Amino acid sequence: MTAPAMTTETAPRSPRPKPRPWGQIASQLFLVSASVLWLLPIAFALYVALRPYSETSKYGYVSLPHSLTLKNFSDAWTQSGMLHFLWNSVLITVPAVIIVLVLASGVAFVLTRVDVKVNIALLIVFTAGNLLPQQVIITPLYRIFLLIPLPDWLSGGSGLMYNSAFGLITINVAFQLGFCVFVLSNYMKSIPDDMYEAALVDGAGLWTRFWRLTLPLCRPALAALATLLTTWIYNDFFWAITLMSSGDKRPVTSALANLQGQFVSNQNLIAAGALIAAVPTLVVYVLLQKQFIAGLSLGSSKG
Repeated sequence: MTAPAMTTETAPRSPRPKPRPWGQIASQLFLVSASVLWLLPIAFALYVALRPYSETSKYGYVSLPHSLTLKNFSDAWTQSGMLHFLWNSVLITVPAVIIVLVLASGVAFVLTRVDVKVNIALLIVFTAGNLLPQQVIITPLYRIFLLIPLPDWLSGGSGLMYNSAFGLITINVAFQLGFCVFVLSNYMKSIPDDMYEAALVDGAGLWTRFWRLTLPLCRPALAALATLLTTWIYNDFFWAITLMSSGDKRPVTSALANLQGQFVSNQNLIAAGALIAAVPTLVVYVLLQKQFIAGLSLGSSKG
């Protein structure tokens, strides 16, 4: 008898990992470098805010710390009246964002879903308004604000558009409306026409198609715009300095000037105040982060 031939089975070889293309590696390095450069000023501001002023004045801001403290944050909160100015910013930002989104959604719906001959011309006008630099028209706007009267309950006692929260709300709405109309009109164009035809068959009127059909579908885009508008209007410094004379009416961005002395500037205190002032915008972004990312992705994928 002959012994059965023994067969040797070779173990399957694991596939070799494919080398990454140089373009992918370069893009990842670029993104990491850009992220570091973006976060470096914030990290440095936090580092300065945690150091005592006596230490930085002696050793310089770019030096190793001997001690870290939270005293600058508490001093910035109390010395600048931060809570009062944060409330001023809320009174300006929240109404401005709501008014912009309401007006922009209505205008965008009319431009995209109502057949009017001047639609394209109106869209061009709204878009062209974003190209106008604010600094160019500050002189006529300043004079106009000094001439427009308002009741005391609306002007905060000034009797004019100038030096009033209503004036800042109005100017922010005017300058942000064109961008939001442009974004929402493009977003509404991506909604299939079949949905509106089905709504018409069911007897839905113009208001029903806008309120119950268009706005729910535009929720991601509205959330993305709300995040951007909150950041832009809340961080506004130019209009608050130009169109307001009373320091106690100004928003928190201009209130940081209260932390600056006439001859000596405590940069540690100012850095702490700036970081405190940035907290509300971070909170808004965290709360609307999911909708914000969804709005950006949906707006880029729909044709």
